[in-house]
Amino acid sequence: MKLWVLRHGEAESQANTDAERRLTAHGREQVLHSAARLLGQPLQAIIASPYVRAQQTAALVHDTLGFGEPVRTVPWLTPESDVQQVIGEIERLGLEHVLLVSHQPLVGTLVGVLEQGHKQQPAAMSTASLAELEGDWPLAGLMTLRAINSPA
Repeated sequence: MKLWVLRHGEAESQANTDAERRLTAHGREQVLHSAARLLGQPLQAIIASPYVRAQQTAALVHDTLGFGEPVRTVPWLTPESDVQQVIGEIERLGLEHVLLVSHQPLVGTLVGVLEQGHKQQPAAMSTASLAELEGDWPLAGLMTLRAINSPA
């Protein structure tokens, strides 16, 4: 299984609610840079948080890749989601090549748990950082972190 975890691009600092924060122009550029790293990858699904900035990020990736399936929006990829629940949801998908689009602190904690098996060392994930993990199963401590790429 290959799993890519993408943090949304830079977002506005102010909005009516955190969920409504939109990408900035710089954030859109960051996402396009990260999306280019996914060209040619055999993605089966793009799964995103319902928050506006994650939806915008996922849409940019979707369009850049010319991805044939719609973006899947799920409630379990918000900033404060439970990592163990997210891992269970990924496993239930039964897919081999998945992109998740979400937020800190979830993305850093998720990458850290999948690689190391614990929450003590979350991965450093700046805006539009793309982590690539590989392993037989999406279980704590059983995936190998291949790279974390951050836009310049």
